[in-house]
Amino acid sequence: MTTTPFGAPTAVRSTAVAARATDLTKVYGQGETQVVALDAVSVEFRQAEFTAIMGPSGSGKSTLMHCMAGLDSVSGGSARIGDTELTSLNDKKLTRLRRDKIGFIFQAFNLLPTLNALENITLPMDIAGRKPDQRWLDMVVDTVGLSGRLKHRPNQLSGGQQQRVAVARALAGRPEIMFADEPTGNLDSRSGAEVLGFLRNSVRELGQTVVMVTHDPVAASYADRVVFLADGRIVDEMRDPTADAVLDRMKRFDAKGRTS
Repeated sequence: MTTTPFGAPTAVRSTAVAARATDLTKVYGQGETQVVALDAVSVEFRQAEFTAIMGPSGSGKSTLMHCMAGLDSVSGGSARIGDTELTSLNDKKLTRLRRDKIGFIFQAFNLLPTLNALENITLPMDIAGRKPDQRWLDMVVDTVGLSGRLKHRPNQLSGGQQQRVAVARALAGRPEIMFADEPTGNLDSRSGAEVLGFLRNSVRELGQTVVMVTHDPVAASYADRVVFLADGRIVDEMRDPTADAVLDRMKRFDAKGRTS
């Protein structure tokens, strides 16, 4: 794989695996109230690739992301980030892994109102006592288009700009993988398109790995690949998706659900 002058891989499709689930199972409750949220799911997420996870409500898509990101425990199987098995880590080591190797973007921007944009971006590294790589930070800020807004506090930014700050915060520490849970859910269509474009650019220009949960076919069309879940299982996959193709696939899942 070739790299940029800053050490970021170019847009060459990678075969290296950033994260992997093997027979991953998540069960909530017991007895009659038991719910199988993930049913022996096996899936890989490759480096420098943008993957969208889709499925009907209750399909297990958010549960899969939370288990892979170390935000939720698993009931069985394996979840790995790089060569690290998450299920074998204690709370302290899991916290360190999330801090050092994983970036998070959520529907709620989760910015601190008393800090400006730059301070929010560098906050995780400040807490960890790490100095940012200034060249990388400058490139991230430029990629998400925030160079002129770094001194502004969240209440001085639009919703789209606030989510761009959240994207930059997730990227600034150079995580091995970035997880995004409905990152455009609180945005209008224009702001959402901006954020999705920045996520795609972070993959193509910075070599980032992104896994995004979404219910929106348009959002999914920004990804390199879409993984479809239903009833806690992976039921299909699509490469180089378009919004129409994703919508058609989702309609078929919905039709099967109504007739089953």
